[in-house]
Amino acid sequence: MSVGNTIPFPQGVAKVVTLAELQNCDAWQRAFRNKCKDHRYYEIVEETLKGGFEHHYLVIEDSSNNVRAIQPVFFVRQNLVEGVPGRIRSAIDFIRKKFPRFLTMRVLMAGCAAGTGDLGTCDDRNEKWTARALFAVLRTYARQNRASLAVLKDFPAKYRPVLESSYSNGYARIPSMPMTRLPLDYQNWDDYLRTLSKATRKDLRRKFRKAERAPKIDLEIVNNIAPYVDEIYPLYLQVHERSPLKFETLTKDYFHAISKRMPDRTRFFVWRQSGKIVAFSFCLVCDDAIYDECIGLDYGVALDLHLYFYTLRDIISWSLQERLKYYYSNPLNYEPKLHLDCELVPLDLYVRHTAAFLNPIFRRALKYLEPTRHDPVLHKFPNAHEL
Repeated sequence: MSVGNTIPFPQGVAKVVTLAELQNCDAWQRAFRNKCKDHRYYEIVEETLKGGFEHHYLVIEDSSNNVRAIQPVFFVRQNLVEGVPGRIRSAIDFIRKKFPRFLTMRVLMAGCAAGTGDLGTCDDRNEKWTARALFAVLRTYARQNRASLAVLKDFPAKYRPVLESSYSNGYARIPSMPMTRLPLDYQNWDDYLRTLSKATRKDLRRKFRKAERAPKIDLEIVNNIAPYVDEIYPLYLQVHERSPLKFETLTKDYFHAISKRMPDRTRFFVWRQSGKIVAFSFCLVCDDAIYDECIGLDYGVALDLHLYFYTLRDIISWSLQERLKYYYSNPLNYEPKLHLDCELVPLDLYVRHTAAFLNPIFRRALKYLEPTRHDPVLHKFPNAHEL
């Protein structure tokens, strides 16, 4: 493959390549083979995502020219105070009236632009080696491309022992908005419902009775969403626009591609009332777990019929029938998840400023910018200390 840029580090070299240059690379097929979001997912994200993302890939070789890892990276202009409320945000908004780009920076991120991050090792035994290589390379690559920050984005907490070398490389670890998980140790939905608090059981039963008094809601589960994408996409946008935190916006092409190229893992739950789609949920099924990636709701009826809880009941019921062991839900909307006895699944950001003299100051400021600081519900979860 041709190489546009080569960055040496003590144990080898990182070569910057495009997706087109990876198409016939065996190592690319191996890099995420044990992950739910494998190499196909990263290809789909680059090809279909909009919003100013500039995607590249680091082919990381050791001193013997063996490819140890391929790490997706991307540049994006990021608002550092996204989701920061109150007086801090008001002060920043006032400054931005004169300086529109204040605390908005060009950032180099390693990971996935639409989901959690993983190390793209060709062999899991190379994770620590790959982590050290990344920390040695990212700052150089970011500076070459005039990015102010280098970030490992949304890496699950399981990587903390592997990424411990971040501190010696000047990175600070801060919590990102976590996912949630529900262990599926139940026979069926009713069995699960009995484990919840009395107040939650009463509230859910009231919600379901109200939905059942309305015209019948039918569920269909498909792998291919293409025939329905024109109907479901506006529902996705309705939910997306209500979110207080927005990083990426999925496209129609994304839903087309994900169902066409990953049918072994995709499940689309589609709910209709009187023939009209009123809700959908896009999930990935991998090994013993289901990952609820995004939801779309028709807010003309969604709040009145409590469709969020209706859809959740159907997904969990199906997962129990399939004998899956875990239900994972994406970040945000923590209040209902707390009452449904979900647990937090911490995600981490590893961040450093590319200017050495500014980095110590920036690391101190991060505690005021990190997103979980401003969500009061998060700290009510029993395992909030793990953040």
